[in-house]
Amino acid sequence: MDKKFQWNAWYFLLAFSLLLMFQGWWSERQAVEPIAYSEFLKLLKDGKLSELSINNQQISGKLLEPINNRSSFVTNRVDPALAEELAASGAKFTAVRENTLVANLLSWLLPLVLIFAFWSFLFRRLTDKQGGLGGLVSVGKSKAKVYVERDTGVTFDDVAGIDEAKAELEEIVSFLKDQPKYSRLGARIPKGILLVGPPGTGKTLVAKAVAGEAGVPFFSISGSEFVEMFVGVGAARVRDLFEQARKAAPCIIFIDELDALGKMRGVGAFGGNDEKEQTLNQLLAELDGFDPREGVVLLAATNRPEILDPALLRAGRFDRQIVVDRPDRKGRVAILKVHIKRIQAAAEVDLVQVAGITPGFTGADLANLINEAAITATRRGAEQVSMDDFTRAVERIVAGAERRGRLLLPHEREVVAYHEMGHALAASSLPGMDPVHKVSIIPRSIGALGYTLQRPTDDRFLITLGELKNRMVVLLAGRAAEQLLFGEISTGAADDLAKVTDIARQIVTRFGMSADLGQAVLERQSNSFLGDNLIAMREKDYSEQTAREIDLAVRQLIDKAYRRAGEVLQQRRAELDEGARLLLERETITPEDFPPLRPERTAGAQ
Repeated sequence: MDKKFQWNAWYFLLAFSLLLMFQGWWSERQAVEPIAYSEFLKLLKDGKLSELSINNQQISGKLLEPINNRSSFVTNRVDPALAEELAASGAKFTAVRENTLVANLLSWLLPLVLIFAFWSFLFRRLTDKQGGLGGLVSVGKSKAKVYVERDTGVTFDDVAGIDEAKAELEEIVSFLKDQPKYSRLGARIPKGILLVGPPGTGKTLVAKAVAGEAGVPFFSISGSEFVEMFVGVGAARVRDLFEQARKAAPCIIFIDELDALGKMRGVGAFGGNDEKEQTLNQLLAELDGFDPREGVVLLAATNRPEILDPALLRAGRFDRQIVVDRPDRKGRVAILKVHIKRIQAAAEVDLVQVAGITPGFTGADLANLINEAAITATRRGAEQVSMDDFTRAVERIVAGAERRGRLLLPHEREVVAYHEMGHALAASSLPGMDPVHKVSIIPRSIGALGYTLQRPTDDRFLITLGELKNRMVVLLAGRAAEQLLFGEISTGAADDLAKVTDIARQIVTRFGMSADLGQAVLERQSNSFLGDNLIAMREKDYSEQTAREIDLAVRQLIDKAYRRAGEVLQQRRAELDEGARLLLERETITPEDFPPLRPERTAGAQ
């Protein structure tokens, strides 16, 4: 609420109070001076009174003959029974009237003050939520936080693992620092640059690094802050943001989570007055209206580019789309070098090896990994973070925390030991499989009763049909070991079966690797960086006969992989028994503890 309005309201209450006090004082000044009740009784007895007026508290009237220049009188009533006794005593007496001015004022003012305070509280809460701290006057003002170079504190030296994105953004920095160099040939800087990629890959960080390198003001705002309850407020904030940016040019505007603002129109909207649609229309108009020569650069980031409005992505608005993807092995090493400076790491720590056991990790995941490793080292009272701490941190992130308090029955521990050893021996027997790093039967918090950790030697971008089939064999080797040793299967392979089914289905429907169904792509891959939409129905543009052929082909691949897993383990039965006994004894083993886990054997790829 406006402070000026608050002061005016309090002035009004003060003036009203003074008016009531003056009214009471004036009424008392204009009143007739009261006489003693004993004198009233005497005058009444002598017959000197007329025109009496009686109420519950006072008696007033006129004197037949003026006394001391007074022709009227007033007196406060006394209880009649008491008055008779007092009159008989001959004493002079009168009643004292209680002064109720303060009580009357409070009875008027206190309810008004409480009502006004309650109304002010509710109004302030409403205006703060919808219009910020400035109330209704600032409801259309932008909530963008302005950072300058000293505030961002981030440069390109703090960003690693996304060299291609950095190279493209360096042009933006060069333009902001030296505009004439680019304008001499008629070139103009792109109006908008959209950073897309999975969560945690460093989109916001690299945007701050651009501002830090260029040394220009950095306007940062989330797309959700433009969306309000009142229609038109978001559009007003867009206008205000660009007005602020033009005054501070050269500068950078960064809109995080652009999908909250730029979602495709016509999906779930109710006509042209929808608040989100108006806000998006205003953003489109502003992108068309500002001159890139002013030095205003718009950066935006999103994890869901597939739902953005096509009008927002066309050339002339967002001219460039830069993919900030998950880092490869080399990029992970560079990211680890940046973050490892914050902890006391031992000299033995091999970042190349850490990067090898973290495929698919983003920059945020790697930063969390280093922090978890430091916590693990601190928990055991070490002076430095060792390589074993990093391995434990990876296991905690991938498989969950250890739950040594979960006690399994002896038979269950034996089943888990053979299950995990089946995975490990199959992985060491087949070509193209990642080497086994560790095998454990310690239960984990995510529900796993054991796990087999493999360490990739290289980042893979192409996988052959034979390697996909070998992966299926490794996944099914756990259940095959149970069948081979105990003659029955358990529920422990549920997660393995889900992964095997997914691989088999992709072989048939996405990769065109089935001889029966040919090279056709029957199911398309999702373009979402957040993964497949599990709620939506799977797209199906083939007949029921084709669907049956797909199911049969998937089942055939899985059955063949299961039979082959049993054959591999049957050939290594002695090593399976020996490895399971060692695993039951130590709970966790590595290839150094059990040499048969090393990838020295090979088998056919079919």
